[in-house]
Amino acid sequence: MKILWRIQKGFIKEIIAEMPKPQPPYTSVSTIVRKLQERGIIGHDAFGKTHRYYPILSQEEYRNQSFSKLFKEYFNGSYEKMVSYFLQENRDNIEELEKLLKDIKKKRK
Repeated sequence: MKILWRIQKGFIKEIIAEMPKPQPPYTSVSTIVRKLQERGIIGHDAFGKTHRYYPILSQEEYRNQSFSKLFKEYFNGSYEKMVSYFLQENRDNIEELEKLLKDIKKKRK
């Protein structure tokens, strides 16, 4: 997705050309692109049997959609579970997280 957001439109070969070496096989990239298309994340323009792909969702829309799915499925829609998870996984950064929460509270007032 990062490549398509950057180049805006591209054929599979153009997408692969933007990838770091060693580049994945054409069929692997094609499969991923088709799955993204099935999910409504990217679209295509047809040129005979060839397709040029383009992003439908912006990075922000994709991020929001992905986070929403993660939040609902992994944390069962519970902010308490989500915050608890981050606090447990980031014990070294608890002060930083507390500061962030204080800043958020200040902005709400």
